[in-house]
Amino acid sequence: MTVEVGTELPEQTFRVTRADLVRYAGASGDFNPIHWNERVATSVGLPNVIAHGMFTMALAGRAVTAWTGDAAALTEYQVRFGRPVVVPDDDAGAEVTVRGKVGAVLEDGRVRVDLTVTSAGEKVLSLARAVVALP
Repeated sequence: MTVEVGTELPEQTFRVTRADLVRYAGASGDFNPIHWNERVATSVGLPNVIAHGMFTMALAGRAVTAWTGDAAALTEYQVRFGRPVVVPDDDAGAEVTVRGKVGAVLEDGRVRVDLTVTSAGEKVLSLARAVVALP
């Protein structure tokens, strides 16, 4: 795969439902009720139940590894959590959209991918960057 600065990754949109949050809680062991109980979430000032930050981060990482075709190609990954992904209690859930663009080709041949991750029109991850080793 040949890439250069400015190469764009295919945009990916992921649907997140309350059922996804329950499954993630079971896998991660993070059963904080703000991720499944609306009463608790709103009592602490949140607009509704929110997705786990690490789950949102994983979705963005998944978009990068889908582009590389190899999960092991992801050598570095960092994000800052900007805003929560609010997940309504319906069948539609929330959407998380991931866009990426190659921001730099590093001296060792790896590339830095700058990510834009949004939900409901708001940026939910900031300073999201992945470094990948392409074949």
